[in-house]
Parts: sequence; C-alpha cells; structure tokens
Amino acid sequence: MRIFTREELKRYDGRDGLAYVAYGGKVYDVSRSFHWKKGKHQVTHRAGCDLTEALKKAPHGPDMLERFPIVGELVD
Repeated sequence: MRIFTREELKRYDGRDGLAYVAYGGKVYDVSRSFHWKKGKHQVTHRAGCDLTEALKKAPHGPDMLERFPIVGELVD
C-alpha cells in the first residue's frame, strides 16, 4: 500500500484526472465518481485533501467512501 504525505495527496486534486481523498488515514481514489468531477464535490469539498473532519458535518457518513478503491495510507 502506498504511503502519502499531505503534500503528496494535494497533487491528486482531480484537475489532471486523478482525484484522491483521505479519510481516517486511508486514501481513496474517487476519480471515476461523477460527484467528484474535476476534483470538486458539492462545491465545498476538493480532492487532494483529508476529509476526516469535513465528513463529520456532511449529510452522509464515511461509508460512502467504501464504494471506492483504497490506494494508500495518509501519514502525518
């Protein structure tokens, strides 16, 4: 499993195709989701970020991320 730093994760912001997000230390590939088109989700979230805190306020839980492949782990 690949290890990502926060700086590395920022490179996968969806603008060049690959859109990755982190939650709970896992990095998910959301590139194929139409909800993450061009790295944006519902105008408020961007790919290339750790969404652990943001999902606490979202209308859905982190279980939505289980639909996407895990591509690595986020380390501080």
